[in-house]
Amino acid sequence: MTATVPGAAPAPAPAPPLRRVLAQARFDATVLLRNGEQLLLTLVLPALALVGLCLTDVLDLGPGRRVDVATAGVLALAVMSTAFTGQAIGTGFDRRYGVLRLLGTTPLGRGGLLAGRVLAVAVVETVQVAVLGGIALALGWRPAAAGLPAAMLVLALGTAAFTALGLLLAGTLRAEGVLAAANLVWVLLLAAGGVVVPPERMGGWGDVAGLLPSGALGDGLRAALVDGALDVRAAAVLVVWGAVAGVLAARFFRWD
Repeated sequence: MTATVPGAAPAPAPAPPLRRVLAQARFDATVLLRNGEQLLLTLVLPALALVGLCLTDVLDLGPGRRVDVATAGVLALAVMSTAFTGQAIGTGFDRRYGVLRLLGTTPLGRGGLLAGRVLAVAVVETVQVAVLGGIALALGWRPAAAGLPAAMLVLALGTAAFTALGLLLAGTLRAEGVLAAANLVWVLLLAAGGVVVPPERMGGWGDVAGLLPSGALGDGLRAALVDGALDVRAAAVLVVWGAVAGVLAARFFRWD
C-alpha cells in the first residue's frame, strides 16, 4: 500500500508526449537564437558570405547566374552550421554539465529529448532560410520554382545527415574536443567540402568533395534551385551519410 498525506493534492500527471517534445523544441530553439556565438555561426557568417559571393568574383562558381549559385551554396552552409556545428557544440556541453543525463530521467525521456532537438534545428533552419532568402531576393535571386519540392527534400536529408554527425561527435568526445573538432570540420568543409564552390570547379579533389555530405548538400540545392531538378546522386549520398552516422551515434553515444 502507498501511504498518502491527508489533504495533500495528488501529483500532477505529466504532459502528453507531443507537448513535452514541442516544449523542449521551443526551449532549444530559443537558446540557439539568443546565443550570440550561435547567431554568428548560423546567420551572420552565412549572410556575409552570401553578400561577398554575390558582389565579387573572387571564387569561380561555374555557369549560371552568380547570385543563384551562391544562394544555393550559402543555404547549404547555413544548414551545416546549425545541424552539425551548432548541434554538436550545444549537445557536447549539455552532456558535460549533466543536462542530458538529467533530462533523460524526466518524463521527456531520451527519445523525446532527441526529437525536441531535431525540431529545434528545423525551426532555426526555417529562420535561416527566411533571412538569407530575403537577402538573396534583394540581391536578385530568382530560384527555380519547379525545384522547390526537390530543395525541401535535399534540405531534409542534409539536416538528418548533419544532425546525426553532430550527435555522433557530441556523444563520443569531451566537450572541449567537440568544440575544437566541430569548428575545424566546419572550416575545412567550407574551404574544400564543395558546399559553396561546386565540386566540379575544384579540379581532381572535386570527385572526393562530391561524396562528402557538404558537397552532396551543395550539389543537391544547386540542382534544385538553379536547374529545377532533383540530383538523385546527391540525395543518395546524403541518405548513406545519414544512415551510417545515425547507426554509429545510436551505438556509441554516451549520455554522461
